[in-house]
Amino acid sequence: MKKFAVILSGCGVYDGSEIHEATLSMLAITKHGATYDLFAPDIEQHHVINHLTGEEMQETRNVLVESARIARGKIRPLSDFHPKEYDALLLPGGFGAAKNLSSFAFDGPDCTVNQDVANALTGMHKAGKPIGALCISPVLLAKVLGNVTLTIGQDTATAEAVGKLGATHQNTSHGEVTVDKTNKVFTTPCYMLDANIVQIADGADNIVKAIVGLPG
Repeated sequence: MKKFAVILSGCGVYDGSEIHEATLSMLAITKHGATYDLFAPDIEQHHVINHLTGEEMQETRNVLVESARIARGKIRPLSDFHPKEYDALLLPGGFGAAKNLSSFAFDGPDCTVNQDVANALTGMHKAGKPIGALCISPVLLAKVLGNVTLTIGQDTATAEAVGKLGATHQNTSHGEVTVDKTNKVFTTPCYMLDANIVQIADGADNIVKAIVGLPG
């Protein structure tokens, strides 16, 4: 039975993890006979967005505490993550990946990546273990790992940024998974496209199925 580590970035598409992508990823992992543990960095969010109005709110929230809402409280600080304990790593999307786990939303290719996130990615990559990323989160793989093949869907500006980071981009549609066999990197576009929840479920299911189907 394969064991996944899933990295969350808060709670809510505009300032944290995309909740559909996170939840449907957990469902897919369980459905395909694997298990998962949830992690998030114990840091302050970049900012807090009112998801009803889209406006910034004058308050502060913690990424780990907010992620615990999705996790029903069962989550650990990302600093506790050890690659040797897991068979695969998965990152759902949401602006939290580009605002909290990194500064990509503000700095593009010149972004920085949270050190615990970078350690998790490089640790799994060096161990030859698969990494999956949904929606916007593949940009973290491009920044940290560099020369990998991935997808963020069909957005031209983001694809160009991925190229500047040394990665190769492939255009994809709903539910499609780009597989970099050499680097064991799996990516799918999800809400980077104009998608409905069934299409998100397809993407989450297909990426998990591809990872679980790996030998070993």
